[in-house]
Amino acid sequence: MELFESIDAVPDDFGAVALTIGKFDGVHGGHRAVLERLQQIAAERSLRSVVVTFDRNPMSLLKPESCPQPLVSTGQKLERLGSTGVDATLVLTFDRALSEVSAEDFVATVLAGALETRVILVGADFRFGAQGAGDVELLRTLGEKHGFEVIVIDDIELEAGRRISSTFVRELLADGQVAEAGRILTALHSVRGIVVLGQQRGRELGYPTANLERMPEGFIPADGVYAAWLVVDGTRFAAAVSIGNNPTFEGVAEKQVEAHALDQDFDIYGKRVEIEFVDFIRGMVKFSSIDSLVEEMRRDEETVRTILGVPAKATLYK
Repeated sequence: MELFESIDAVPDDFGAVALTIGKFDGVHGGHRAVLERLQQIAAERSLRSVVVTFDRNPMSLLKPESCPQPLVSTGQKLERLGSTGVDATLVLTFDRALSEVSAEDFVATVLAGALETRVILVGADFRFGAQGAGDVELLRTLGEKHGFEVIVIDDIELEAGRRISSTFVRELLADGQVAEAGRILTALHSVRGIVVLGQQRGRELGYPTANLERMPEGFIPADGVYAAWLVVDGTRFAAAVSIGNNPTFEGVAEKQVEAHALDQDFDIYGKRVEIEFVDFIRGMVKFSSIDSLVEEMRRDEETVRTILGVPAKATLYK
């Protein structure tokens, strides 16, 4: 996938395109269905498939008090878009200047200027331009002027009739339902960040953990313990992941994310790692003693092994 980080970066000879535009937070199953349709249309008409997105949620500038926490960082989003097979992604910097561009000028400069748009796929509620003044009907009118067709894509619904959306995925993660969130995302939800030095309590208890920096990339699920994969330098290790403030101990910062890699004891401080969440095991609990905590951690490890299909480490007897 080619990546353009401004309209000036698009080559003059890039060619005619079919495109879709949106935030694409999480690049979930609904997004992927749209992108699959986009590529089909592009192939049928000998066009290049292009995604136009933003470097942040426009609401972070326009209505910061109402802006939801993103499911993924811009980097994660671009990686996921790249995995869909689209030809290119244009990332627009959503700043004050862009927010004040009229709907007509946006079409003229981006869709018909930087890009030679022949087809655009949008949802029925699509809005664009300053103050969201542009809608689908205006886009169709401008399409007649600039030579592109507008195709409206229906929402994708789940079996229960719930519309697939980034908001729904966010709600599931906030409730700890990482398995269901992964199903809608069509990939395991993940967070990633630098491993930092913690308080070493896990190592003292026989369960060394990799502690992520504060504010890692990606939406952090609800407090609790999870079965997950810890990805280090491209290699995946089965892990029990704890999220929260570990109420058994005093003075622990809230929302720590720490992963205990099963059967591993490696030095990965300073490395950027990724945690892929598979399933929720239990909520965060304050234990009455260290012994009861260690016993629960042992049970957590057994549960993780069962969920991930990892056999117990062989013990050698003499």
